[in-house]
Amino acid sequence: MTPEKGFHLFDNTFKTLKRLSIPVIITAASTSAAADDYQWLEDVLGEQPLAWVEAQNSQSVAQITAYPGYQELYENTLAILNSNVRIPDVSKRGDYYNFWQDAQHVRGLMRRTTLEEYRKENPEWETVLDVDALAASEGMAWVYKGIDCLYPDYELCLIDLSVGGADAVVTREFNMTSKAFVEGGFHVPESKSRTSWIDKDTLFVGADFGPGSLTDSGYPRITKIWQRGTPLTAAQTLHEGNTTSVSIIGYTLRDGDNAHYVVQETPTFFTTLRWAYRDGQLIRLDLPLDAAVLGIFQGDIFVELKSDWQGMPQGAIIHAPYDALVSGIADFSLFIAPAERASISGINFTGSSILLTWLDNVRSRVERYRRVDDKWQATPVEFSANGAISIFNTDRDSEDFFVRYQNFLVPPTVYRVDGSNLQSERLKGLPAMFDAGGYVVEQFESTSADGTKIPYFSVHSRNIKLDGSNPTLMYGYGGFEISYGPSYSATIGRNWLDQGGVYVLANIRGGGEFGPKWHQAALLHNRHKAFEDFESVAEDLITRGITSSRHLGMQGGSNGGLLVGSVFTRRPNLFNAVVCQVPLLDMQRYNKLLAGASWMGEYGNPDIAEDWAYIQTYSPYHNVKADVKYPQVFFATSTRDDRVHPGHARKMVAKMADMGHDVLYFENTEGGHAGSANNEQRARVNAMVYAYLWGELR
Repeated sequence: MTPEKGFHLFDNTFKTLKRLSIPVIITAASTSAAADDYQWLEDVLGEQPLAWVEAQNSQSVAQITAYPGYQELYENTLAILNSNVRIPDVSKRGDYYNFWQDAQHVRGLMRRTTLEEYRKENPEWETVLDVDALAASEGMAWVYKGIDCLYPDYELCLIDLSVGGADAVVTREFNMTSKAFVEGGFHVPESKSRTSWIDKDTLFVGADFGPGSLTDSGYPRITKIWQRGTPLTAAQTLHEGNTTSVSIIGYTLRDGDNAHYVVQETPTFFTTLRWAYRDGQLIRLDLPLDAAVLGIFQGDIFVELKSDWQGMPQGAIIHAPYDALVSGIADFSLFIAPAERASISGINFTGSSILLTWLDNVRSRVERYRRVDDKWQATPVEFSANGAISIFNTDRDSEDFFVRYQNFLVPPTVYRVDGSNLQSERLKGLPAMFDAGGYVVEQFESTSADGTKIPYFSVHSRNIKLDGSNPTLMYGYGGFEISYGPSYSATIGRNWLDQGGVYVLANIRGGGEFGPKWHQAALLHNRHKAFEDFESVAEDLITRGITSSRHLGMQGGSNGGLLVGSVFTRRPNLFNAVVCQVPLLDMQRYNKLLAGASWMGEYGNPDIAEDWAYIQTYSPYHNVKADVKYPQVFFATSTRDDRVHPGHARKMVAKMADMGHDVLYFENTEGGHAGSANNEQRARVNAMVYAYLWGELR
């Protein structure tokens, strides 16, 4: 992958949020936005907004949990989330590390084992960090957010912890041998910081250094070099970017034992300026602004093109000697080009091979490439053709690698592939969490408004009656070149399929299922195409007799929340239930709220008249009407979401309620953009979603 890119309502978590004085972004608004009667709800931790949230939560929770099957849905989900038969995902850092959450370890354990132990049914694990114990001892609602360890020993690590699951983190240095935070070690206070190791005594660091140090999106505007033993305030500035840029970071690209240092500034979400950092100097790299750097392998830098460039096609991977690029004399060659309905979804490097994961008509396949006599030779890595594959634990010191395989009806299974012969060894497999024998997966195509064929998957009973009576849940995203393929969900199996439902995944434009062109087809002033695609899938389901509008619901979160919000205001009679989670909805002010400014490359700038003239045609907050009948929408968000502002959902609910519409709302006080911070919270939110859907769609 590219290196670039509590159900409890007001408890101790709320007190923690208030104590930390979580920042709220309220900026000067345009004349139109200033007339917004609900803008007061953007004050995340304001007394009045939180009282409003509590009232909405109390009403909606009581209504949804009154559904007769709610408790069963909750217990199903919690049992799945807390099950000890889950696959412990591992990351190879010398030993094999896993982060584990269950009923006894709500916030989680960082633990490790050996490959020999991991092969066993019940491996012996050594606890390295107990986040529950840490949170209790420090009186903080810590949520583990990630780790970055120093190659090649992986002893010194930077651990990110957030309060309540927010994107903003506290970064602390940790010693994996002593299993303790390093006294006097690197420590970055809470912010949306970016850190990366240069060596054991030096970091790249971008953080909140004070006024003027952040971009309009809330990310670091300045990258510095920080020496061990000195205060963060003494770190030396390496590069300052524009406040209008998304972020500025420094990071390390490894090519075996060789380290290459890069600084990048992202003017927009989809454009990047890059510099090599060598001998104390920054040297501009001549690469297309919209290209993605994938890594360095055997001295060559590999880059994915998002647009045609120098005679090589959009979506292709190209390469050139990195030293030549730094010197300004690089001559790029084509490594691989995509096909019409096949795109490259992942690239990994081993000691002497390149592993490519293809998405072929939204199904994964893997090939290994080796350079022989200056030509690339491809060998397929054999797995079933009807699922999703991800490659991980690749190592520049080895040819072996791990593969995770799954599809809608086959649980995830982890394999170790022997690089010498490409034979697979099954390491772990999730047992079936529901009986899939009675279901079938079919892939259909709908025809969108402009004639484009839109693929979608339907998971349903083998004995389905095509009489339009089947409760059907459609899921979609359609943005930021993010792909969704076949994946196993025990909660969908137990809480939806086993209850008689049909599940549909719509692979609409805006995603990355067919590469950059599929994404760009619904970008900026073409956003409506994603909505039309989604609507065409719904219409196709109805035409086939799988369901009808009375029994059809839709679900989406984040950009997917914008999708379902736009669709229900565009086509209020097409669906009878809507689950709109952590959504963007007020598209006039989205760029002024939290990380919103970073997404103007996706949606446009509403402060520009031409852009707003288009955006307002689909902005859900501006298109909801008092005299139109809508389905009862269930909005869900999180107080601690510091990516998509909870004000979007709050304001939409308040506005619709004042118009006389019946709406449901739930706001969790923890969880960040994921909406939940632990398994109990996840189970309750999940159960509420399905209880709502069954109440509307039976």
